Amino acid sequence: MVYQHPLAYVLGLEGLALLRSWGGDFDREFVLERIAEVRRFVNDPALADHPGVEVAQRDAVIGYETWAATYDEEPNGLFAIDEPAVDAILETLSVGDALDAACGTGRFSARLTARGYRVIGVDSSPAMLEVARAKVPEADFHLGALDALPVADESVDLVLCALALSHVPDLATVMTEFARVVRPGGHVVIDDVSHETVFRGSVPKALGPNGEPGLTRSYRHTPGDFLRAALGAGLEVRRCDEPALDTSVSRMQEAPPPDTIELGPWQNWPWTLMPLIPAAAKAAWTIPPLIIWDFERS
Repeated sequence: MVYQHPLAYVLGLEGLALLRSWGGDFDREFVLERIAEVRRFVNDPALADHPGVEVAQRDAVIGYETWAATYDEEPNGLFAIDEPAVDAILETLSVGDALDAACGTGRFSARLTARGYRVIGVDSSPAMLEVARAKVPEADFHLGALDALPVADESVDLVLCALALSHVPDLATVMTEFARVVRPGGHVVIDDVSHETVFRGSVPKALGPNGEPGLTRSYRHTPGDFLRAALGAGLEVRRCDEPALDTSVSRMQEAPPPDTIELGPWQNWPWTLMPLIPAAAKAAWTIPPLIIWDFERS
């Protein structure tokens, strides 16, 4: 079980902000403001006396099954960042057969189809696939896992995998599968959440059958982890991008701190905790939220 305490998260972001100050990013006033905030929160009963929440870690299939019905409707700032970056890579490639690996509700299957690709979509969530089939009837969708793709050897020109590998414990096995199904000269495009983003608490919820708190099991894969797995599978790097944080998020974090502490329900953590410390949150979250790779099978 994971134990999440709102004071721990608030102090954690204050600490990250202070470490940036230690390295020279901010001045004396910023540091003293952070220390004053820490003193305030440590002594505020709303935070200090909170019992915290015990949270289960659950398989990604469980998390995304419950998310399928609303996945396309809920605002997700990452979509506005990853779609232009992935499109920039796709514009350099020839159209052909594409595998949308961990296709979810077909977000990228639709984009690939619109570009003229013949699309195969694979996902481990039946509920996600049901939405994808209705959204992209031109594509061919299959139930399957990333480490055992139901796709023939050397059968596609492109493998695209978006926002999924942070839920995979072993990148090497998955990269080997991607290299197996892509033709020589084909490309593997990876669009994933940065390990720094996961570290700061951006993890999808996976509630229990009665609404019990739960998180989708996630892993912090560094750029080196991706690189070692890809090179070991016979893939060569053609491009690596780390798109900047969306400016709307930065503006949200510039609002003044509230006079009273409102934590919000656990389901909305950590997002409702960040406005308590806008300056520290902005400093701690000024990171590239995604990493996007273009690999080629030699």
